[in-house]
Amino acid sequence: MEGSEELESSLLTQPWSSVCFGESTFLAKVLFRDTGYILLISDLRGVWYESADAEAVGQRSKELNKRLTVHVSSFLNHLCNLMCPLLAGQPGTTTAFSCHRSPGGLRLHVKSELSGLPFYWDFHCCPAPLEMVFRHLVRPLIQMNLALQHQVQELISLLLQKDAEIEDYRESGATLSRGEEGCLGQGASFLLSTGLACFAPSGYYPARLVFHV
Repeated sequence: MEGSEELESSLLTQPWSSVCFGESTFLAKVLFRDTGYILLISDLRGVWYESADAEAVGQRSKELNKRLTVHVSSFLNHLCNLMCPLLAGQPGTTTAFSCHRSPGGLRLHVKSELSGLPFYWDFHCCPAPLEMVFRHLVRPLIQMNLALQHQVQELISLLLQKDAEIEDYRESGATLSRGEEGCLGQGASFLLSTGLACFAPSGYYPARLVFHV
């Protein structure tokens, strides 16, 4: 049986999605199994989570949905069918979500239907421990930043290589022109527009090549 630690490990493979509840925007990821679920949600000021096993789901479903007598696996499957479209940006038209924050946590309320009867659910999220925040949010962001820096360095190397080729053309008799005054080459424009020019060598200024015949 998959426990809470196994659920969290599996959650690492799930992508973050942007969701809106009212005027508030969150990042969220969720994983459902037959043994329970785990939800991780953040507004980038705080991070909350809930991990619930099948027994806890069954107990809460009895409290919130007294008229429904379906098996706990049906509740989990229905919750999955409600949450996954939400994270994909296509929430169901018959489903309503609301979010309530408090000093001690965050509650996500779901209202829908199941078997023709009203269906309610509350995710009771508490502040995530620092280790979980690091594993799911901080470390992936650092790794992405390092990967982007590596790509920028590769781009700069490619642009410098192209400039060397242009210099070879110039030495072979071709004429170089920068066009209108102040016009930048595509490489420099990219670096400046993305805020990555700080990685470029000082004075770097790609030229454009024009042949005069």
